[in-house]
Amino acid sequence: MSKKLNFKKISIHTGPKQSPGFLLWHVSTSWRYSIETILKTFKLTHPQFVVLATTGWLTKNGELATQIMIGKMAGLDPNTTSQIIQGIEEKKLVSRSASSDGRAKNVSLTSMGSKILEQAIPAVEQTDAKFFSALTKEEISFLMNMVQKLLDFSHS
Repeated sequence: MSKKLNFKKISIHTGPKQSPGFLLWHVSTSWRYSIETILKTFKLTHPQFVVLATTGWLTKNGELATQIMIGKMAGLDPNTTSQIIQGIEEKKLVSRSASSDGRAKNVSLTSMGSKILEQAIPAVEQTDAKFFSALTKEEISFLMNMVQKLLDFSHS
């Protein structure tokens, strides 16, 4: 038999639904599940899509994008970024080349990567729109401002 916990002593919340972190966890796992479901149709994991889309955004006007730039924009550490890029390179969605200084690697979309993104981004955005359709435009704007504020705080 397990020991009973006295939550009044160990938590400031009267229950899990009063915890912003718990609620954020629930909504983020629900949202992520909806995104991962649509990405399966493109044979992409969510992290692969994020790195692929980030690469697309960074190189959309012909600019060069290093793995470091992609990782920073995607919010990933260098090792994870490198592993994900290696995976999508094996799928022939990106290619890597040495940068002019030789230390960094530039990443660019292949034609197959561009074709996948042309289909995947609208599908993900449609899934996002459906997920967030319970909110008004004003609530979505408020949510985005609050999430950006939390993101900025967590990176300060």
